[in-house]
Amino acid sequence: MARFKRILLKLSGESLMGKQGYGIDPERLSDYASQIKEVAEMGVQIGIVIGGGNIFRGLSGSQKGFDRVKGDQMGMCATVINSLALSSALGAVGVKNKVMTAIRMEPIGELYTKWKAIDALEEGYVCIFSAGTGSPYFTTDTGSSLRGIEIEADVMLKGTRVDGVYTADPEKDPTATKFHDITYQEVLARGLKVMDLTAICMCNDNHLPIYVFNMDIVGNLKKVIAGEQIGTLVHS
Repeated sequence: MARFKRILLKLSGESLMGKQGYGIDPERLSDYASQIKEVAEMGVQIGIVIGGGNIFRGLSGSQKGFDRVKGDQMGMCATVINSLALSSALGAVGVKNKVMTAIRMEPIGELYTKWKAIDALEEGYVCIFSAGTGSPYFTTDTGSSLRGIEIEADVMLKGTRVDGVYTADPEKDPTATKFHDITYQEVLARGLKVMDLTAICMCNDNHLPIYVFNMDIVGNLKKVIAGEQIGTLVHS
């Protein structure tokens, strides 16, 4: 029994690197595709947003001399590359899917609209939303919040390399403790780095809960959908 009917799955571009230092690890990509297939076969409608940090990050580029707008546009293109890779991996395991882009670039992907996306989800397609919001100065965190709200998802599942939200970065602070449940207000008050401030405020204002979990452990996505408490729920 699936806990959610429609989800927005946010995947980290950095996680796609796997054991490599750059680019896309075919093994990690295959693991993601297999996990998504399991959930799709449970009847869950799936929208996906992938970051582009394994290829290029606009903000870090602007700090090295790139124009911020052009840097962010390069980052949007990086998300399209990752989306096409995931689309290919999903197709290889028999999952029908569509890549939708926030900026017009047919035939690479179909231009995103809320109504086309919802129609495709209801027809059983996994929809991969690429190119962020289509505008500079917004992260893929904010793009995920926007798409999740637009497609009327029950929850945003934020797949990361850690197993939830902690009092501090568990990779740097061994004394950090994990939250199983936390409000947006407490996230903001504590300054926790769950997502960027714009994304957090959007989810709070529109009552879209976020569930943070470790996507890099094969089988975890299905566990979340089945209702197992393996991560952290962030809610209004």
